[in-house]
Amino acid sequence: MKQKLIAFLIMLFLLPFSNAWAGKRVSLDITSAEFRKIPVAVPYFVNKNRPDAVQQADRDLAVLAAKALDFHGFIQTIPASSYGARQDANWKSVGADYTVIGQYEVSGDSVVMEMRLNNVLEGKMILGRRYTFPWNKSRKMILKFCDEVIEKLTGIPGISETKIAFVSDTTGKKEIYLADIFGDSVRQVTRHKYLAVSPRFSPDNSKLTYTSYHRGNANLYITDLSQDKTTQALSRRAGLNMAPAWAPNGRSLVATLSKDGNPDLYQLTLDGSIVRRLTVNAGINVSPNFSPDGRQLVFVSDRAGEPQIYMMDYNSGSTRRITYQGNENTTPAWSPDGKWIVYTCKYEGQYQLFKISPEGGSPIQLTTSAGDHEAPSWSPDSRQIVFSRSVNGKKKLYVISQSGRDMRQLFSLDGNQTTPQWSYRVN
Repeated sequence: MKQKLIAFLIMLFLLPFSNAWAGKRVSLDITSAEFRKIPVAVPYFVNKNRPDAVQQADRDLAVLAAKALDFHGFIQTIPASSYGARQDANWKSVGADYTVIGQYEVSGDSVVMEMRLNNVLEGKMILGRRYTFPWNKSRKMILKFCDEVIEKLTGIPGISETKIAFVSDTTGKKEIYLADIFGDSVRQVTRHKYLAVSPRFSPDNSKLTYTSYHRGNANLYITDLSQDKTTQALSRRAGLNMAPAWAPNGRSLVATLSKDGNPDLYQLTLDGSIVRRLTVNAGINVSPNFSPDGRQLVFVSDRAGEPQIYMMDYNSGSTRRITYQGNENTTPAWSPDGKWIVYTCKYEGQYQLFKISPEGGSPIQLTTSAGDHEAPSWSPDSRQIVFSRSVNGKKKLYVISQSGRDMRQLFSLDGNQTTPQWSYRVN
């Protein structure tokens, strides 16, 4: 009897929303080994113009919403087929903790859409929105609402509208591409018909820097994404002009230049002028990445004989080494919340992903599967990491949670995809 009472009390404690928490956000520890994904039902949307007839758009809108919610890693949407995709299903018997209900009405080229997030246990709406927009903006509105759902449940906005920049050889040449997180709306950014690498978003997502070899040298370029063309050669200095890191304020960059022989880090203005040299002939210095507050910089150097990760105070230049395990540690990326640095480590003959505290200490291995796992980049909410994985001779983009769970292929495109870069959050 006592054990049953204890079990009952524990069950009450673990309920996602109790009456005492009504209307409050829930802090979800999705890194916990005991974490249970939240079951959410997203039935087909209803067109008020034809409420009794299910149309393709009704299905498509619901499928998009479910896909966006699932992507975040802590929601498991319930297959609509299990309850007939109806909005009047018995949600408790279906097993849903929450429902996302959508209705819309078309008038000419405009749509009025209402979406609600309902708490099944409490039997009430906890988030509701009404949008009026052109029909061609319906996808954007669905994703916008899904991001608000994520924020309502966790206190952190979702990432449904973010994008991934990456390198692909789909055309036979390595060019820079841009896609949303679902692999839809793929856009080719560069058309040099030559090797282009290392795409990097500006903090406002309006520009992309990259290195291209199409003029016979590793030159650095900056592209205005609104114009779909290269607008400026940032650095064409002799030697390497590589992999810049944008300062969080968007006013300057740090890149690797080898104009004087040794690959060193330099601070550049947005027109490519050199502000200062950050490293001086202390081995090869590459892959810079800023801390979220812009006060520190992590980078890779072989000054001790092998590639390791170092941290520099951006103002004073004071530098310390933070990785000591493994003889090849590269491509560091600082999480947006400032808590972790993820990087690639050659471990037991393969490249695997590890993360480490900015203070150093013992690294935590994130990937263990076969193949090489390289070039990690954080999602804006610091919950997921995108990277390139080589399997059976093909390189594809994968995503994994920051705790090392739920690894899955991001999307499937022709050819090889490498060196992904996650955009910043869309305002």
